[in-house]
Amino acid sequence: MTMPTSTQVLVIGGGPAGATAATLLAREGFEVTLLEREHFPRYHIGESLLPSCLEIFDLLGAREKLDAYGFQRKEGGYFKWGNDSWTLDFSGLRHPYGFQVIRSEFDQLLLEHAKSQGVKVFEGVEVRSLTFDGDRPRSAHWAQAADAAGETNGELSFDFLIDASGRAGIMANRYLRNRHYPDAFQNVAIWGYWKGVKRMETAPEGSVVVGSIDDGWVWIIPFHDGRSSIGVVLHKTTFKEKKQQLSLEQMLRACINECPLILNLAESAELISEIGAEQDFSYSAESTAGPGYFLIGDAACFIDPLLSTGVHLATHGAMLAAASLASLLRGEVTEEQASGFFTQSYRKAYLRLMTMISGFYQQYSGKESYFWQAQQLSSHDYASSPDLNEAFLYLVSGMEDLRDVEQGHQPLDISNVSQIIPTGDAERNEFMQQIYGVVFAASSAPDAAVDDLHIATTPHLGLVRQ
Repeated sequence: MTMPTSTQVLVIGGGPAGATAATLLAREGFEVTLLEREHFPRYHIGESLLPSCLEIFDLLGAREKLDAYGFQRKEGGYFKWGNDSWTLDFSGLRHPYGFQVIRSEFDQLLLEHAKSQGVKVFEGVEVRSLTFDGDRPRSAHWAQAADAAGETNGELSFDFLIDASGRAGIMANRYLRNRHYPDAFQNVAIWGYWKGVKRMETAPEGSVVVGSIDDGWVWIIPFHDGRSSIGVVLHKTTFKEKKQQLSLEQMLRACINECPLILNLAESAELISEIGAEQDFSYSAESTAGPGYFLIGDAACFIDPLLSTGVHLATHGAMLAAASLASLLRGEVTEEQASGFFTQSYRKAYLRLMTMISGFYQQYSGKESYFWQAQQLSSHDYASSPDLNEAFLYLVSGMEDLRDVEQGHQPLDISNVSQIIPTGDAERNEFMQQIYGVVFAASSAPDAAVDDLHIATTPHLGLVRQ
């Protein structure tokens, strides 16, 4: 396939965010070109998927492919945090499971599906730079290593850009320069892959298991091929102190030994991989949409992996961008309304999950406090539910975000959210500034009167009035 010189929509990045947005737009009849720097399959961390992703897979027409592939179903989770423990059971949700996936295989499946739906996909193509008309991106300068003899390159013009370029963040890092890293979430993850890890018999099938330790927390994620991922998240300062005396493997094993829950499941397991490490997990671009562009997935934001929100935010943001852009291209909304709806919806999902995670790191005051926080962050009233953790379940499964965009929502109120963080006034103000900064300030600003818009999937994917 020959690289075109122009396209209606250019998507940069073929991970879950880019593949999802591109597929949704192609299924709506728009011309979409996707450029991916790597050749798939390629390794990626972030393997635990929430039930909300099934809604997106249905819209993509990929649900049957994923079910048939054989990935481990994730029917819940188990938390041992401080002195409390509790189980998450997805069986009562509209989508009663997620997946534990090997990302190289999962990402390739989604990208191949995008090709089958009409997306023009070019792998091994790097976007070297963008050309702008004022603040509006208009073309991409790309390069592809064709063979040992030389490099193929060219320019591709477009009407709209979706930046799904991952942590590289082409728009945020090179041009907007608006990515912020809160000091309170400068964490480091260390992980490896093991065989012989026992399954937790008292938790739902395929559960992610999380246990807190004094300096952080440890996870186990089981896969369909018999392997399990075991990792730990530590604050960067703690990591640097430990690294002076311990190797990465020694550090990981010491953290496993410190957590009885994880040690019991992994005591006879064998490490079968090198140790991986990643830092600065949490960040957000100050703005995620503007004239002619949308930022989605890791190119827009990422949160500490405690609640397995990475692929949820990637695919959820992709759906929001595709619905907003589809309606804009059909003339159903103005560009300001499309950008405003996307920005409000995406920002609310990010901030709400960030606030929930911050509650875990700030205190060990009992599971009821986390359930209460979830109720305060929800747009729906779960107070009458006999199950105290229903609000928490809907929030951490991603289903709360789907409810909001399907039914319409109100933006988070800064005064209400600030009260959820259980600290003194001075600490609270400092914490809120660190975590949200200008992003949170922007979220309280009016956005193009979009409160009465919500997403519809029939007869087309797009934005409709309530």
